[in-house]
Amino acid sequence: MIENDIGKKFEELIAIVRDLRAPGGCPWDREQTNASLLPYFLEEAYEVIESVDDGKWDTLKEELGDILLHVVFQALISEENNLFTLSDSLTGINKKLVRRHPHVFGDKKANAAFVAKQNWEAEKHKEKKRDSRLDGVPPNLPGLVRAQRLQEKASYVGFDWDKVEQVWDKVHEEIQELKEAQSQGVKEHMEEEIGDVIFAIVNLSRYFKISAEDALRKTNKKFIRRFRRIETELKKQDIPIEEATLVEMDAIWEEAKKDENN
Repeated sequence: MIENDIGKKFEELIAIVRDLRAPGGCPWDREQTNASLLPYFLEEAYEVIESVDDGKWDTLKEELGDILLHVVFQALISEENNLFTLSDSLTGINKKLVRRHPHVFGDKKANAAFVAKQNWEAEKHKEKKRDSRLDGVPPNLPGLVRAQRLQEKASYVGFDWDKVEQVWDKVHEEIQELKEAQSQGVKEHMEEEIGDVIFAIVNLSRYFKISAEDALRKTNKKFIRRFRRIETELKKQDIPIEEATLVEMDAIWEEAKKDENN
């Protein structure tokens, strides 16, 4: 069966990592700690994101394997330090998934994804004995991700707009306040209002069920692609980019945009 095959391969991965950590194993692997592995784990996570963005499924297959390696690596180091075992982690996640899906494994009902997530958040809040429904959103998350998660958590208890028109009104309101701050020329006030505008746009993105972080990441890639087109075309024309006019650069940008749309 496929499940048995997966189990054997997972056990093989565990055995390989144990060998790497054992006396006589790999010097680099032996000196790693839970903390020292974090930058590499973060890098692997971003490579997974890039693979999905680019639709490179063979690369995704490889990157998911790298993620599994880090999961095993972290768990075995923790086991060596008598903190917990990989089995403990698996037991915990299995129980958590059942406990936080009462609409699947219990008698609660959830006929929509929003309700299912409400059940999850309510159960999690109770388990963690948290004071606020906004607790638990890591402060080190990228700003757009954290903003959207905070908004989501608030929405699950009813702190949300009823109609998208109200969200749009808030966006326009914040933009107007930013313009007023600009006219006053107080940088601190402008910074605050820019934050409010971005937060409002993230809220609009959330309302559309779009990840603001994903959207901006894709726009960044689009900007890089089109700007490199400008550089390439100017080089063909033997025009140093520093000497090109905005009109010349914008014309190439629009041509690149037209080609992409076609």
